[in-house]
Amino acid sequence: MSYDLIVIGSGPGGYVAAIRAAQLGMNVAVVEKENVGGICLNWGCIPTKSLLKSAQALEYASHASDYGVSISGEVKADFGAMVKRSRDVADGMSKGVQFLLKKNKIEVINGYGRLDGKNSVEVVDETGKRTSHSAKQIILATGARSRELPNLEQDGEKIIGYRQALSLPKQPKSMVVVGSGAIGSEFAYFYQAIGTEVTLVEYMPTLVPNEDQEVAKQLERNFKKSKMKIYTEASVESVDTSGKLCKVTIKTKKGEEIIEAEIVLSAVGITPNIENIGLEDLGIELEKGKVKVNEFYQTNVPSVYAIGDIVAGPALAHVASAEGIVCVEKIAGLNPEPVDYSNIPGCTYTNPEISSLGLTEEKAKAAGYELKIGKFPFSASGKASAAGQKDGFVKLIFDAKYGELLGAHMIGGNVTEMIAELVVAKKLEITGHELIKSIHPHPTMSEAIMEAAAAAYDEVIHL
Repeated sequence: MSYDLIVIGSGPGGYVAAIRAAQLGMNVAVVEKENVGGICLNWGCIPTKSLLKSAQALEYASHASDYGVSISGEVKADFGAMVKRSRDVADGMSKGVQFLLKKNKIEVINGYGRLDGKNSVEVVDETGKRTSHSAKQIILATGARSRELPNLEQDGEKIIGYRQALSLPKQPKSMVVVGSGAIGSEFAYFYQAIGTEVTLVEYMPTLVPNEDQEVAKQLERNFKKSKMKIYTEASVESVDTSGKLCKVTIKTKKGEEIIEAEIVLSAVGITPNIENIGLEDLGIELEKGKVKVNEFYQTNVPSVYAIGDIVAGPALAHVASAEGIVCVEKIAGLNPEPVDYSNIPGCTYTNPEISSLGLTEEKAKAAGYELKIGKFPFSASGKASAAGQKDGFVKLIFDAKYGELLGAHMIGGNVTEMIAELVVAKKLEITGHELIKSIHPHPTMSEAIMEAAAAAYDEVIHL
């Protein structure tokens, strides 16, 4: 069968690219070796948010009396039911994507896809049957998997990655989480919230090391308040799994410590899926372990493109989707605007939540900017007080010379829903004063954005 476009991988980069291509009149096929929707829908973004919502519901129920609500009987986590709910949510989303592909007349070819030429894809299905499919253009959207360290090899039982963490057969009494990026911090929060004794180990000096330092310190305070054990500037040297419990040797500034836990979760990053997909056969260039592409995601082989976690840039679902759309529109002969990687929102769904974009204070200073910085705490927010979510703040960073928004960093309740306002503001080059004069509804958490902008210019009212 011959197509205008074949997309290998049906994650948020692949399926979005395929649908946009179909909208533009292309005859499209998607090759998928597992479930439609990729890691994000099936083993990442969606099921983790389901588990985190369950943890949040448990916390609300446990503190119902704070809101004047009386609950009789014991409030406890039903781990099996939480996992089942998350799997049901993921399955429902995957079926939704299947419907969208069918609606747009996109053929789904089940099996493992690899390049078999500059205009050809070979697919091996689960029975071992091989078929060849031709296309004018091919997009690689093969995603990534959990990264493994030599001294932290995953066995899927005692040392696990994020996939196993989503569907353990029973709730562990204790867990060591290695790595405090978004994945590690979210799982650490979830398991601690439902009653697992969690130890979080981070190699860098602060948790969530890509975030602003003030945000990182606030998260650490909240985690410690929940009785989570935290080690920063620490590394896991070895794990002995021979006994009933794992013996985890941790190297800290004060020396070595051994911690025992039922489960060790390795959350030290991801590795792009670029092996055995035919790159070498076509001589497709790599750079720093990822596929090298131009601003429209074209490789050095003109008919082959690559998007998502296998190319340079943030490994985020919404980034992959944006890249897929830009890539397909360029293929279709349109004139799309390249993705602006300086204006990518990032979200971590712990409690409190974290969201950010642009430069941190540290990076802005290092870049030589003269800054105006505004910070507004949620402790001064009426809506946050009413909601019982007073921890956290909004921090905005402006260029003092032109008033340009350089960065936004938030930690608190529902801040992942607030960051989009600042993405739009930055894209439209709104100045600090324009943000101050944009009337925000009262009472809302989003008022803190206006107040933080006002704080940067010494105009803040409620602080």
